[in-house]
This record gives sequence, structure tokens and C-alpha cells, in this order.
Amino acid sequence: MAAKLILLFISTALINNFVLVRFLGTCPFLGVSKKVETATGMGLAVIFVMTMASMVTWAIQRYLLDPNDLGYLQTIAFILVIASLVQLVEIVLIKMVPILYEALGIFLPLITTNCAILGLAILNIQNQYSLVQSIIFALGASVGFTLAMVIMAGVRERLELRNVPKSMEGAPLTLITAGLLALAFMGFSGLVKM
Repeated sequence: MAAKLILLFISTALINNFVLVRFLGTCPFLGVSKKVETATGMGLAVIFVMTMASMVTWAIQRYLLDPNDLGYLQTIAFILVIASLVQLVEIVLIKMVPILYEALGIFLPLITTNCAILGLAILNIQNQYSLVQSIIFALGASVGFTLAMVIMAGVRERLELRNVPKSMEGAPLTLITAGLLALAFMGFSGLVKM
């Protein structure tokens, strides 16, 4: 059982990375990956929200929606859970790390609409994961999300110091870098067979 959970974690973090393979959560990935410090802060917030949302949405689906035949409320219920968790993160960051809160700007409340988090909650239900599997799946997805963002931020910081043709500055270079990073993560395919 432990080996399967480790494989699930590695598979989710590297092989089926939410950002670079499934292309979920690309908005914060591109928007907050300008500096390693802010990318790390956003990644930690996503780890907390994804893990907590995974546990709470699993319980809601299992003990509220399924027994009462309320499956059609799944998306609304999950978005409410995610929005509540994001509000909690915002309150904590305002009180504890106001500089990080200001650096994250609009992208912190946008975690609410981050399709990676909602997608994770729905995938947990579709894959019929147990609570433990859901938590490991969420940890793998969020660590993979954070890893991709921090690597991207490191590359972008280094590119800021280079002479780049005028036509490649900004979005073109960012998108090419993201594409190359996605190709690099494809190298992990075949690492784990599930």
C-alpha cells in the first residue's frame, strides 16, 4: 500500500504534472512565476489549499452529496470549499506575511478559480480515491505545481539578465520557456507505471 502511495505521489508530481502535462492552473503559473520568492509563496498557498480542499471535498462528496443524490451540486459545493480556504489563506498572509500578500496581488484570490484545484477535487471523485489516496494525490499535484512554478521563476529571473531580441521580450519568451519546460517534464514519462 505504501509503495502504491509513493508511486501515486511521484506520478502526480512529475509525470502527470498539473501545469506542464495537464495544462491546469496555467494562469497563476505564468502570472506569478516572475520571481522565485513569490512563486514559492504561491506554491505554498496552493499546497495548503489543494490538500485541504481535497480532504473536505472528498468528505462532502462521500457523506453529503452521494447519499442524498445531490451530485448535480458538486461543482458549486467544491467552489465554495475552495473559496473559503482561499479566504483563510488570505487572512493568514495579511496577518503573518503582508509583503508576500502584496507580492501575490490579484493571483491569490484567483486561486479560487484556479482550475487545477477544482480539477483535482473532481479527479479525486472520478478516480474513486480513498481519503488517503486523495490526500497523496493532492500533495503530489501541489508539490508538482510548486516545483514547476519555482523552476519557471528561476529561468525567468536568469533570462532577465540576458540580452533578448526586442521581439522576443515578454510573453513570447515566457511561452517558449514554458513550452520547453513542458518538454523537459515529458522526459519523466515512463518513470512510473501505474
